[in-house]
Amino acid sequence: MFGVRHNLAEEFSEFSREMNYLKDNDNTFAELLDSYYRADKKIYGYERKQRPVDDTYMGTLKKWRVRLKDDIYRRLQQTAVASAT
Repeated sequence: MFGVRHNLAEEFSEFSREMNYLKDNDNTFAELLDSYYRADKKIYGYERKQRPVDDTYMGTLKKWRVRLKDDIYRRLQQTAVASAT
């Protein structure tokens, strides 16, 4: 969606326990979250303020956010499976 923040706590609410654990205990995961939220904030800023930005750059930012989100989701799934066993 255009001009909407993508909050991972809401989008991955079923992994709230795993997200909190990893955020507090895994520096790599915490850095992934930070990178994701920085990309999301930047995209949101461009869209909401309707600031002129090159389409290629915006596309690159959005692809980066998707890749980060995929990596975060994989880590959450792995942690949920590991804690279930």
